[in-house]
Amino acid sequence: MKIETLTIMAILTIAHLTVAEETKPKRQGRVYPPDLKGAKVEVYKTIGDVKLNMYIFTPANHKPSDKVPAIVFFFGGGWRSGTPQQFEQHCRLLASRGMVAMTADYRVSSRHETKAVVCVADAKSAVRWVRANANRLGVDPDRVAAGGGSAGGHIAACTGVVKQFDDSTEDSSISSVPNAMVLFNPALVLSAIEGKQPLDEKRMAGLPERTGVDPIEISPYHHVSKGAPPTIIFHGIADATVPYWTTEKFAAAMTKAGNNCELYGFEDQEHGFFNYGRGDNKMFNATTKKMDEFLVQLGYLNKN
Repeated sequence: MKIETLTIMAILTIAHLTVAEETKPKRQGRVYPPDLKGAKVEVYKTIGDVKLNMYIFTPANHKPSDKVPAIVFFFGGGWRSGTPQQFEQHCRLLASRGMVAMTADYRVSSRHETKAVVCVADAKSAVRWVRANANRLGVDPDRVAAGGGSAGGHIAACTGVVKQFDDSTEDSSISSVPNAMVLFNPALVLSAIEGKQPLDEKRMAGLPERTGVDPIEISPYHHVSKGAPPTIIFHGIADATVPYWTTEKFAAAMTKAGNNCELYGFEDQEHGFFNYGRGDNKMFNATTKKMDEFLVQLGYLNKN
């Protein structure tokens, strides 16, 4: 494991992203449902009359026989709202580098009256769908990464370490566990660690209602074990929404279990600092550069 703190001075002061701001249906020019030009759109899961879309970006001249690595991203929004558009630019960037890059819709409480445990189930379905359709998507089923930010980072992490909550109607012989994880200020601790709570008293009290299960059941830190996918994490040290120490605890647990986990902490940066369109995109560029290097190390991308 490599834990490294990067000191990066931001040119613009970024206002603190409150939970209320994070849960608005439309934020920073993002809309739902998204219209992502150039993306192929497929339904990866149907629940009653709800159809969940996968927005797929492919490398130039991509063919099913190419068998390239893939990544699927999950948006943030406190399990309440959000849009797949959040990771549009990450997908475009990685597709230009040779990966099949996807950004997935999933059920959230504002649109579907669901709990966080359902978000986890949908994320697992998305990873499984990529593998199940690898041949026609031109994807290597043994090189499928999961990524996401905030609540989306949480459910991406759950696909890698939480062994429950797969959809019982799906083919369990096809794994829903990704081969790598790329996480941006993810919520990784949902229950106490040695008596220390990850959130303030009010938010902790409301967590079981939001998650739909005992929060520890979908708390990635509490499910780390040997054999978890190699992981890279980006987190603002000044994050007041998801405290930085929770990510440090997760990274330490991953290392102790013998897993590869790289944590990059960014001084003075708050929640959502990594998003495309924040300030002058300095943090977007800094985090995607490290993401690219990580994927090169794994053999998913060729070195620039």
